[in-house]
Amino acid sequence: MRRINESRRGWTTIMALALLPLSGFAMDVFIPSLPDMAVQLHASPAAIQLTLSLFIVSYGISQLIVGGLIDTYGRYIPSLAAMLVFSVSSFIIAWSTNLQTIYAMRIVQGFTVAVIAISKRAYFMDLYTGEALKKYTSLFSVIWAIAPIVAPFLGGFFQTTWGWSSNFIFLGYFGLAFFIIEAAIGGESMKAAQPLSVSSMVQTYSKMIRTPDFTSGIVVLGLTYGMVLLYGMCSPFLIEHQLHFPATITGYCSLFSGLSMMIGGSVSRILVNKPFSKKLILANIAQLFVVVVMIPLTMYYHNLFTLLIYVFLLHSTSGFIFNNLMSYCLIRFPQYAGKASGLTGGGFAVVTSILSSFMVKTISITSQAALGLAYGIIAVIVFLFLIRTKWIGSEKEKGEMDDADDNGTVWAEEYPHKATVREIPAS
Repeated sequence: MRRINESRRGWTTIMALALLPLSGFAMDVFIPSLPDMAVQLHASPAAIQLTLSLFIVSYGISQLIVGGLIDTYGRYIPSLAAMLVFSVSSFIIAWSTNLQTIYAMRIVQGFTVAVIAISKRAYFMDLYTGEALKKYTSLFSVIWAIAPIVAPFLGGFFQTTWGWSSNFIFLGYFGLAFFIIEAAIGGESMKAAQPLSVSSMVQTYSKMIRTPDFTSGIVVLGLTYGMVLLYGMCSPFLIEHQLHFPATITGYCSLFSGLSMMIGGSVSRILVNKPFSKKLILANIAQLFVVVVMIPLTMYYHNLFTLLIYVFLLHSTSGFIFNNLMSYCLIRFPQYAGKASGLTGGGFAVVTSILSSFMVKTISITSQAALGLAYGIIAVIVFLFLIRTKWIGSEKEKGEMDDADDNGTVWAEEYPHKATVREIPAS
């Protein structure tokens, strides 16, 4: 099998970074088309929103399986095949008028995107170490935020110009183009295959899940991104039905949402050396303050400006928290690069999907005040997780953990915030 050599490492690294936002593109590009899809397919808004939930559930659960498989079978061939299948499934959706077929293809897309995402995240664990690895992992969520910025903007343009199916035609050509490039320049990055053993996978996953800070990080990742996805599921109906704006405005607002997340992620990189727990809790307290102020305000005044205040303040702080914890979890178990990547991505995607679906069904989000209430519930849950978890994010916290009863194993890697990585004793 062709392996990646030094002469091609730069190009394959750019390729890997460019594919990181694919999951966001697959979720967000057709958000401005949700109302039109409901009309054209003669379905309810909830039935159309299910296309988002099915993708995320499939994407999340698949990562739990894929992480172990790519540690055995490699990164290159599985991701190459996944790109081609993703492209074909996108074209099938574009040419289908049957909602059940669309549901099935969205599940297929969730699996294929999981293969691609985990393979590309593991690529960096394979080829980079130390400061270079920290630099790239801290870029992950910043680059990932490109999709919520660009995808809905493109989706709004496609919707108003050619209709909802054009979004999936775009995804089809997107996947096909990357398949051709990957086939031409890509190669295998995994240094040594791990034997495929179900019992070993279960034991490894169990070990990671029983590590409190890692598990809490996954849950908080899911909750913080849940804020963004909740907005994505509700915004077309709030903007187009309640405020009577066209789909292009939904796209612009989603672009603003993604930009807000990117700003939050960029600020987190600037503050990478600040005490880990404190900066997460301060960002979350800021979210709670915004919700307390905005809910009563939007009961009496609700327009596009007030909606964008919600978006900027809450999504930027979510991006800040998300970027810190994504990097934290990915490097938590460097000896299990594929499995850790799969469990992190899959775990938070499942939490996000369950949370957003539950919120949409239990809270009738037909107003900005109701959206604020849903935001507030999520922010409170995040706060509870942040204050109860012992993060190894500063030298002081590291010292406290050194003094604690340590039944775990010391790992020689470092976190992005320059604290020595240790496995916290399982509880």
